[in-house]
Amino acid sequence: MRFAGERDDGELLAAVTRGDQLAFSQFYRRHLPAVVAFLLGETRDRELTADLAAEVFAGAFLGAGRFRARGAGSAWMWVHGIAQNKLRESRRRGRVEDRARRRLGFEPEALEDTDLARVDELASEGAGRLVELVARLPERQRRAVRLRVLEGRSYREIATELRCSELVVRQHVSRGLKRLRNDVEDVRP
Repeated sequence: MRFAGERDDGELLAAVTRGDQLAFSQFYRRHLPAVVAFLLGETRDRELTADLAAEVFAGAFLGAGRFRARGAGSAWMWVHGIAQNKLRESRRRGRVEDRARRRLGFEPEALEDTDLARVDELASEGAGRLVELVARLPERQRRAVRLRVLEGRSYREIATELRCSELVVRQHVSRGLKRLRNDVEDVRP
């Protein structure tokens, strides 16, 4: 649920392209916990998570003009896609690619224990909300979304595991993601 006068993600990203720094700050604060939760869950490394999260949001800032809203929650899917790509790149290269951050002129920061504790705090905050929302999905949708989105499994693999056709799996994933997008929009402060 949005408060009166609060801008949605599409409005925030459009404002970013017009140079509104406050808009990106709001977008960043809104999505940081979920991005950190996803990255920490994948890497199990707080420092790597912090570096990747910085690169994800630098990429989002630079790509704000390419975002096209496709309904409530579509910005989260867009940011999550950026996070997946940054994670995949870092695994392939064996390091975090910091091209977007350098392009913006940001130097890497040395992380202290308090910074790493904040990563844990953000991850638990974001993970808690996401886990709760995913848990609300009907069982077949929940399993399909977890296997496809969180584990990155192919539709064919999921269909075999769920003992149904790939088309049915695609429907479960699509319906589950649509419901999650709506739920994310409903619980957003």
